[in-house]
Amino acid sequence: MAELMAILLFVSICLALMAGYPVAFTLGGVSLLFAGIGMAAGLFDGTYLHALPNRLFGIMNNQTMLAVPLFVFMGVMLEKSRVAEDLLESMSRLFGTLRGGLAISVCVVGALLAASTGIVGATVVTMGLLALPTMLRRGYDPAIATGTLAATGTLGQIIPPSIVLVLLGDVMSSAYSQAQLKMGIFSPKTVSVGDLFVGALLPGLALVGMYILYIIGVAIFQPKKLPALPQEELGPIEWGKLFSALIPPLALIAAVLGSILAGYATPTEAAALGAVGAMVLALSKRKLSFTQLKEVAYGTTEISAMVFMILIGASLFSLVFRGFGGEVLIEDVFAQLPGGVLGAFFVVMLVIFLLGFILDFIEITFVVVPIVGPVLLAMGLDPIWLGVMIALNLQTSFLTPPFGFALFYLRGVTPASVQTSTIYKGVLPFILIQILMLVIAYIWPDLITWLPEQIYGQ
Repeated sequence: MAELMAILLFVSICLALMAGYPVAFTLGGVSLLFAGIGMAAGLFDGTYLHALPNRLFGIMNNQTMLAVPLFVFMGVMLEKSRVAEDLLESMSRLFGTLRGGLAISVCVVGALLAASTGIVGATVVTMGLLALPTMLRRGYDPAIATGTLAATGTLGQIIPPSIVLVLLGDVMSSAYSQAQLKMGIFSPKTVSVGDLFVGALLPGLALVGMYILYIIGVAIFQPKKLPALPQEELGPIEWGKLFSALIPPLALIAAVLGSILAGYATPTEAAALGAVGAMVLALSKRKLSFTQLKEVAYGTTEISAMVFMILIGASLFSLVFRGFGGEVLIEDVFAQLPGGVLGAFFVVMLVIFLLGFILDFIEITFVVVPIVGPVLLAMGLDPIWLGVMIALNLQTSFLTPPFGFALFYLRGVTPASVQTSTIYKGVLPFILIQILMLVIAYIWPDLITWLPEQIYGQ
């Protein structure tokens, strides 16, 4: 009966979130309600809730999670400093005379924004406002234009420094410790956010390359969909302006990622470096006023507060779920699945993909991964590989109709003349590319694990 309560708890939370109730309060409120019912029915031991204050204190003292507001600040600051606008204008002049050149420019700029902001909503909206009107006006097929913008906007999920990887890194670290203790390893190895950053680097860059190859393929076989533009319409290539637009964000990315890869800084310290660097960049472009700084501070506070409130609600949920024996239930189900560890892995990936239709990545990271992560890791899966595979899967769910969040963001800035069905049609090839990336990373796990082994020797 207690295990049935665990299942009902999970289903009730999913239904409440689908109904549009606030995530953090839904997680906490529904969990407390079920805990009360369970105690009244003699199915739940209330001492589980005694661990909540320690959990909250642990969140407050978590140095890794400090990277979240710092990376958010960095991303919002770069958005306000109009780095994307300068980059896109310069790249368009460079590639615009090629068929599909504007779409390739969007991919390149989207990848750079992903590596410097890590915020999907900000990237999709910014790129949609800047690039989509130009692409439609120059005769680009609306489906390909919107599909390219939505897909490149989600690169912030996988290309470090990514908020998703920061949150996943913290969750996977805890799950890996739990898994090793269950296996009788009392001096457990650790996995960090930096490990996931390094592991995600090659798959992220490979994904950008696959997007560009797809655009080149369409330009070759369906040239009318991606017209080339005459140089006189674009204007001359101003190399000085191009380098002044390109070098500062590249230097910032190199400083943040380079300090992590070289072992000079933790992700939290690198995030502080990125936040300061973004302010310096905005000041150097004379695009930072007191009003803008106040907007950046408000935006950072709002996003960070949301993340931490969800984390608090998720902590309460995990305690109640465990109190009902949900963790044991998951272990039993996985043990009975055909195919052993691989069968369990495929089921988890399918569940995460389907939940991505209705839940945000933060909810999935804090609710689902702590439940399934320790079980999968105890079965022998590599924590870095599993973390990056989950991140790739979450990125795919951002694009999947009808509930993909990137589609909602893009729909909000797309002209009414472009139908929603056109956007859905445009993202389908990119969803297939991302699924192909998952298959490649599954067949060749070294794509994820090789670079961490070379840098950290693990």
